[in-house]
Amino acid sequence: MGNTASDSRLFDQIADEVYQHGICVLRNALPETLSAALAAEVRGLPEHRFSRAGIGRQADHQNIEAIRRDEICWIDSSTAAGQAWLVWADGLKQALNRRLFLGLFSFESHYAHYCPGDYYKVHLDAFRGQQNRVLTVVTYLNPDWSDSDGGELLVYPEKGRTPLLKVQPEYGTVVIFLSEEFPHEVLPTMTDRYSIAGWYRINSSDSNRVDPES
Repeated sequence: MGNTASDSRLFDQIADEVYQHGICVLRNALPETLSAALAAEVRGLPEHRFSRAGIGRQADHQNIEAIRRDEICWIDSSTAAGQAWLVWADGLKQALNRRLFLGLFSFESHYAHYCPGDYYKVHLDAFRGQQNRVLTVVTYLNPDWSDSDGGELLVYPEKGRTPLLKVQPEYGTVVIFLSEEFPHEVLPTMTDRYSIAGWYRINSSDSNRVDPES
């Protein structure tokens, strides 16, 4: 299934807001059929498909629950929902490269499940100069979310402790921001909270290393 005309308009809006502000928050943005398929899939996954999330990559990966408490399942094209999500994400990548010349090369994403009491302290998705994750994409899969459920995403300026944005993890909401520029955190949730976190990367291969690394 390819991207639709409405997707194209959405992608143009995302490109404009990322260009102007470095960040974009759009409610009810993900197509309903895609939201429904992803929400059903993540809730139907067997428990063994999830693993406790950590911080860092490869040899530096650590499981530190004082900083992060959630479980994740990486998404691939082996299911209809996963394939449709990756097609949508690829359409967004092409639009962003066409409009903003970002040179986005690859995309990785996972489901995230926060059980009651889970959180993720303030962090950056990438550090300047590492040329790994360039753009972060988050989408929420929680119908009927209420203020009392907690689990909000707080997004901060690069320097400062006052949040720029407080985003409810409501069904179909999409948040996109420059990975190196916006520290953010997930406040403790009072109920099961489901989302997708994804990252676009540039191709930083050289003669000694092939990117992206697995």
